[in-house]
Amino acid sequence: MQQINILVFPCGSEIGLELHRALKDIRFITLFGGSSVDDHGKFVYKNYIGDIPFINAPDFVDVLNAYIDKYNIDFIFPAFDSVILALCQNSEKLHAKVLTSPNETVELCRSKSKTYKALEGCDFLPKTYSCADEIKEYPVIIKPAESQGAQGFMILDNKEQLLYELSTRTKEQVICEYLPGEEYTIDCFTDRHGVLRYAAHRDRHRIKNGISVNSTLKTPDEEVLKIANEINEKMRFRGVWFFQLKKNAAGEYRLLECATRVAGTMCVQRAAGVNLPLLTVFDALDYDVDIPERLDFVEVDRALHNVFELNIDYDEVYMDFDDTVIVHDRVNFTVLRFIYQCVERNIPVILLTRHETDIIADLKAKRIYPELFDRIICLPRSERKIDHVSPSKKALFVDDSFAERKSMRDAYGIYTLGVDAVEALLDDRR
Repeated sequence: MQQINILVFPCGSEIGLELHRALKDIRFITLFGGSSVDDHGKFVYKNYIGDIPFINAPDFVDVLNAYIDKYNIDFIFPAFDSVILALCQNSEKLHAKVLTSPNETVELCRSKSKTYKALEGCDFLPKTYSCADEIKEYPVIIKPAESQGAQGFMILDNKEQLLYELSTRTKEQVICEYLPGEEYTIDCFTDRHGVLRYAAHRDRHRIKNGISVNSTLKTPDEEVLKIANEINEKMRFRGVWFFQLKKNAAGEYRLLECATRVAGTMCVQRAAGVNLPLLTVFDALDYDVDIPERLDFVEVDRALHNVFELNIDYDEVYMDFDDTVIVHDRVNFTVLRFIYQCVERNIPVILLTRHETDIIADLKAKRIYPELFDRIICLPRSERKIDHVSPSKKALFVDDSFAERKSMRDAYGIYTLGVDAVEALLDDRR
């Protein structure tokens, strides 16, 4: 495979973070993260560009092209709906290829009213209304024609509420039937020949800020696949895309929206064995792809994830063993990951312990390579740890004992942290 550079923009969106997880470990891809406003992407992308102008700025294309040329960017993976449209509209001016569907499809999907118009005649469209006088039965739904997630979505119980919302909203709105049933996202991939190669649906058990935070992969449904193929035939997609369905009161599927991008919870498909962003990259390189057989069941539950930045600069680490490297007789994977991070950065790690049995044998029993440590200092219970070290001024001491940390800090004035704080030492940037 040829080596390629991909810019994800904006990289701190939920979509941008999923693209990072999907592509960071692919050997022929170097990821760059771009943003107009510093956010979580700064803590995730090692190659981070934090001053790309906003898409409506007059110098947006020129500055973006300067970064594309500087870092030899081959592809841009857009990670926000309005950014997709802006990049597509400027695609002929850009020095890198945008990984999304054709511009006309992007414009159709950006507007729900245009999407419904393009799919006119399909039996899976919801009933829509042009004005309040057409409505015979409430509740109904109102939502902006252009939006993402659940922005502007409201359930209205009567005509008075609807007229009020229409009078206060300045942008185009879509009024449609209320759909009380279950909601699904269908993650799709269409190759460069226009063939729908993959479509799998998942439910949306729990939603926060318009993003599904609990989702389960569902067994294949012929009706869902039929709808996916109909949409693919009427609208020209390429690469990764998705659409959302919701059931009406009769249990029939009705379309909510389509989008020409990665979905934030598309990780469900990746966990099942189908990496849709990676398939999109292969397709953009004009490779024919095989879709692997996916797993039958995946459930994901998402929550806030901590990433830290500390203002300490350490050049060696002293590490306790009992209740630090090993906790509750199990390997502490967080600590082990930190040790490997130190090894990768050529920071010496010295194991400093009062372990009472054979430390080498016990390390090997847990499949921990003793040579992972630059030195192993094992001292009797009666002796003090501070008497067995000569730390540098920028050394770091990690120990579960507050008393041990205090004595080390009092004796040498070095950084000390408890085992519970090791999470803050991890660097997620790739």
